[in-house]
Amino acid sequence: MSLKQEQIAYLKEIVDVPRIWTKEEIGEDYSHDELGGVSGYPDILIKVQSTEEVSSIMRYAYDQEIPVVVRGAGTGLVGAAVALDGGIMIETTLMNHILELDEENLTVTVEPGVLLMELAKFAEDHQFLYPPDPGEKSATIGGNVSTNAGGMRAVKYGVTRDYVRGMTVVLPNGEVEEFGGKIVKNSSGYSLKDLMIGSEGTLGIITKLILKLVPLPEHSVSLLIPYGKMEDAIGAVPEIIRLKSSPTAIEFMEREVILFAEDFLGKKFPDRKSPAYLLLTFDGNSRMQVEAEYDKTARLCLENGALDVFLVDTPERKDAVWSARGAFLEAIKASTTEMDECDVVVPRNKIAEFIRYTHELAEKYHIRIPSFGHAGDGNLHIYICRDNLEEGAWREKLESVMEDMYVKAAEIGGAVSGEHGIGYAKRVYLREQLGEEQIGIMQGIKRVFDPKGLLNPGKVI
Repeated sequence: MSLKQEQIAYLKEIVDVPRIWTKEEIGEDYSHDELGGVSGYPDILIKVQSTEEVSSIMRYAYDQEIPVVVRGAGTGLVGAAVALDGGIMIETTLMNHILELDEENLTVTVEPGVLLMELAKFAEDHQFLYPPDPGEKSATIGGNVSTNAGGMRAVKYGVTRDYVRGMTVVLPNGEVEEFGGKIVKNSSGYSLKDLMIGSEGTLGIITKLILKLVPLPEHSVSLLIPYGKMEDAIGAVPEIIRLKSSPTAIEFMEREVILFAEDFLGKKFPDRKSPAYLLLTFDGNSRMQVEAEYDKTARLCLENGALDVFLVDTPERKDAVWSARGAFLEAIKASTTEMDECDVVVPRNKIAEFIRYTHELAEKYHIRIPSFGHAGDGNLHIYICRDNLEEGAWREKLESVMEDMYVKAAEIGGAVSGEHGIGYAKRVYLREQLGEEQIGIMQGIKRVFDPKGLLNPGKVI
């Protein structure tokens, strides 16, 4: 829809004019997210600073039936924060304050615009750890919660959902509600807090979060383990899990992606001779315990096909390895003209089968499909690269590859998204996988929260 001048004028009474942009004033970055495959401009962009402002905007939008999309840092990959229907875009990056550290209850209270890297540093400075560790450190915490982001430490610590204790939410009608709190247990009716987590801005607008922290481990060491074949690398993962050595992270990567990262960063990786690698991290409060765990795991890997084991324990090696791992997405993006992503999650013992299948698809469709991901929890990040394909051929091949991959994921017991969400780009695949009954239940939940369908319309379901 297109906003009327009187509607824009009213919104300018609610929020200071310097924090409002309209139509041609809105920068191109606000028309898409990080991946860029879905685009659309809002009629008005408002950078909010408080729950009260969000509430006032939503009351007016609800009364006037104006669609509203919420955006954080814009690092999403599925078009969830794109204003496809115009209307109002609420941006939360100015709500970026860490409000309270409660050391007795092991919680930190933050606004949704706080960046993940800011929260991680704050926690560590106070000898705590905020365990969720998605690759995109410049994402906002509100965005992480809205997609239930996972990240590299999920194999030991779990995902974002496991660290959300409470939240303040503005409902589509402007009402402000508190879901959850600082309590550890809660069996008091349906968990509305958990419905909000992963809902991608379709049910309400999060304006404050109470997050769980854990004591900061005193020791952390990583192992970089090269293999001659990807199948051997991923095949070792179930054995590592069975060993009960409790790695914090188990990542997999192929040489092609490492070379992209080297070019992108201008830094050398400690080793790039082998076709495939596992990257494991171990942490704990006892150096002896950490050493025993990684030594036991290293021996197992060497007995089961690993070519070598490199200890990543110096600041230089840690920087080289983890900066490369953090840059994989941007490095692949820089290597091609356009790309799309599939972030399926499959059972751990099916990872090798699925990666092998992506190699077969690359040969079948004559298209480049690099990948990396979280081997410890089966979450794969697979990228289909356009390179020099003509528009028509690119769209045709992309649709075929995506369809084949999602069908394969369903066949082996996987799901459409492990941590990036559904947004607009993956809706059709979610519907195919879940079926009409489950989609109908989700639509019913949406109607209860948002009976006019104004909040982030056209997303997820």
